[in-house]
Amino acid sequence: MTTFDHCNQPGLRPYLDARQDMLGQLDAITDSELVGLEQLPNRILADDIHSPIDVPSFANSAMDGYALRAADLQDGVALTLIGTSLAGQPFNNRVAAGECVRIMTGAALPLGADTVVMQENCRSEQNLIYPQGTISEGQNVRLPAEDLAQGERVFAAGTRINARVLSVLSSLGLEQLYVRRPLTVALLSTGDELKSPGELLGPGEIYDSNRIGLNAMLQRLGIRVLDYGIIKDDPALIRDAFIKASGEADAIITSGGVSVGDADYTKQVLEDVGRIAFWKLAVKPGKPFAFGHINDCPFFGLPGNPVSAAVTFHLLVRPALAKLAGEVLPAPVTLQAKALMPFRKTPGRMDFQRGIVSTQPDGSLGVIAAGAQSSGVFSAMAEANCLLHLEQERGNVAEGEQVTLELIDGLYW
Repeated sequence: MTTFDHCNQPGLRPYLDARQDMLGQLDAITDSELVGLEQLPNRILADDIHSPIDVPSFANSAMDGYALRAADLQDGVALTLIGTSLAGQPFNNRVAAGECVRIMTGAALPLGADTVVMQENCRSEQNLIYPQGTISEGQNVRLPAEDLAQGERVFAAGTRINARVLSVLSSLGLEQLYVRRPLTVALLSTGDELKSPGELLGPGEIYDSNRIGLNAMLQRLGIRVLDYGIIKDDPALIRDAFIKASGEADAIITSGGVSVGDADYTKQVLEDVGRIAFWKLAVKPGKPFAFGHINDCPFFGLPGNPVSAAVTFHLLVRPALAKLAGEVLPAPVTLQAKALMPFRKTPGRMDFQRGIVSTQPDGSLGVIAAGAQSSGVFSAMAEANCLLHLEQERGNVAEGEQVTLELIDGLYW
């Protein structure tokens, strides 16, 4: 008989169910703008991109060597060197029987030639070249449209433009593209105990690290952040901030105030001025997570504990913001690893423990805990390079058992 922990209460939403429900209630923005190449990094494509040209647009050499006709290759028979083809400076005459051309990587293949022999496989004597070894027709030649054909779809709408995507777009000669406008997100923390870094702490006060960390995550995603700062535990102040933010932003993100303490007013105010889709999840860390709307503005209420806030942002807010921005977010890649130590786990909630994964001498993956797993210990979170996905009904993990994990994306958190 399974024993559930004290957090396995009625009303806790399973993680995948909550995520699917949330994404189903969100609509992508449709506004787009024409942007030049220098402003494209980290933006989201508004349209499919089709290649306007063949890539490459001409046959060229993949090696430094000699361009020739494969039909002329015979053991011990020399070819006459008649010229050179450089990148951007092609050899403009035809290669006839018994002839070859010195060619550099990327240079256009001369007319008549169909093969390139790398220079290491050739012996030269004055203007005579002796190819050596086994050589096949078409060797070391990049054909027209081998990479992309004119009219071929290169990237789909919803693709985030990183450096690799930008390089491909540049290779197509594209100068400007339509991208979705950046999201604007209102960000605030609630709590009488919070102070901004640099201020003096009084008795019982702590520094507001959540808002600083979340701001950095949002900016890494190319999102415009409206920082509302710290709002005291006053329902009227929280209400005013929520209503103002709903008129200025595409989404609202708060941390703190979504639990069941006497001064946790976020859920109460959200019920008064908006609507709650769900509150409290069957996950650890991050049970007190609220999702809803104020007017038509999506609202994400993150827990106050810093690890809980970061993990729920990654698991739930990140995909939600992707949908709002029109980004097609790839499914997370999960890996299997051997537990190199025991992991404590009580059935009842899906547990996303923080770990350090490494390659073992036999080539397999092994994982250990990244320090203490308390939702208030963020210093251990900073050491982690993965999240373990420990299933809701799973109990303790013994050393040697296989676990599922997801690498932490260092690009935004």
